[in-house]
Amino acid sequence: MHIEELQTPALTIDVDSFERNLATMAAAHPGRALRPHVKAHKCTAVAAAQVAIGHDTFTCATPREVVGMAEAGVGVDLLLANESLDDQRLRAMAELDVAVTVAVDSDATVAAAARNGITSCLVDVNVGLPRCGVAPDAAGALADRARAAGLDVRGVMGYEGHLMMVPDRTERLAAVEASMELLIRAHTDVGGDIVSAGGTGTFDLHGATGVNEVQAGSYALMDSHYGQQGLPFEQALFVVATVISVSDGWAVADAGLKALAMDHGNPSIPGGSVWFCSDEHVVFAPDDRPAVGDRVRVVTAHVDPTMALHEAAWVVRGDEVIDRWPIDLRGW
Repeated sequence: MHIEELQTPALTIDVDSFERNLATMAAAHPGRALRPHVKAHKCTAVAAAQVAIGHDTFTCATPREVVGMAEAGVGVDLLLANESLDDQRLRAMAELDVAVTVAVDSDATVAAAARNGITSCLVDVNVGLPRCGVAPDAAGALADRARAAGLDVRGVMGYEGHLMMVPDRTERLAAVEASMELLIRAHTDVGGDIVSAGGTGTFDLHGATGVNEVQAGSYALMDSHYGQQGLPFEQALFVVATVISVSDGWAVADAGLKALAMDHGNPSIPGGSVWFCSDEHVVFAPDDRPAVGDRVRVVTAHVDPTMALHEAAWVVRGDEVIDRWPIDLRGW
């Protein structure tokens, strides 16, 4: 099958760039030094490729991802890195035939995990991102209460998401080290073997921080947002669109808001300048006037929610379509 035969908009993965991205990250963080984040792709076929290169522990954003990974037999140690109070979903995870750990940052999340049969947790620590996480000085006491409730406290996690896009690498490194000092201070009080943090934007900045597993995910496929950072990963994900209208100075292709996540801004099109997106359209100024019917490759600004908009990704090598991977963990 040829890429020109795909119905558009079509989500595609350049398999050669994808495999090089996996190899680059595995060289930096081999084996369990990386706990790849499933939220970035929501696809068990992508996760299976990560297992094949040596990573068998995973970070998940939703209970659906945890259950789906377990049912697909991908990964031996799954972390739900978001707090949950949902009794039904917590019980479903507890009943899986795979090790499941959940993040906790309050007595309520500890109690919910314990009453539904979850046996392991990480204490989620606020390291500067105003989202989830217990204050570092309160982490040890929460860990004590979690153990009293019958949970195995495996360690700590913290996410320095507010630092992923600091443009200057030296400044980013200094900020990450300061953020991780909070996590290490909490870990001293909490105990356990795991100190989990990081993401694609800070994947190579934890050498002296004490973090022993990195939760990067976007590196495998990439997007234009991370592409600005000069990271050693290639753009592997594209939305192929068809040019459906051409005017003087601009053209329109059939991939819009329903095919491209927009929370990080406009997508980009090599060989053109994107003006705006509407529901079904991307309007762009091409460097060279295209013809109606031409195909363009659109680079999304944010990989994670873009993946969740599509039912499947087509795996391509050059212009040849070689496989179809369901986005089987999408939705809730």
